[in-house]
Amino acid sequence: MDPQRKKELKELYKQLKPDMGILAVKHTSSNKYYLEGTQDLKSTVNSIKFKLNFGNHPNRALQKDWQQEGPGSFTIEVLEKLKYDKDETKTDYSEELAILKMLWEEKLLQQGAELY
Repeated sequence: MDPQRKKELKELYKQLKPDMGILAVKHTSSNKYYLEGTQDLKSTVNSIKFKLNFGNHPNRALQKDWQQEGPGSFTIEVLEKLKYDKDETKTDYSEELAILKMLWEEKLLQQGAELY
């Protein structure tokens, strides 16, 4: 590959922005949810699956249910995606994600769900 093309591809990669938002791991039989806000949904889904499959997820209650009932008793879904700000200099969306997560927690609790 010629050096100019390689440089162009690197620039394009730097401009890609991963999807961010709120995801849920739902224990289908108990209607219990584990929510997480993230600036990279795809990576976080992979990370959660990896941690749960290897028994080292930080949420011990979720980990216990996963080990007892297996991955077939859970779904992982994106509840809402957060759009990027028009201001290109903004890189930290942690506050917006925290607020969005609280809104989803409230919404799920009102629907009768439990949270991990």
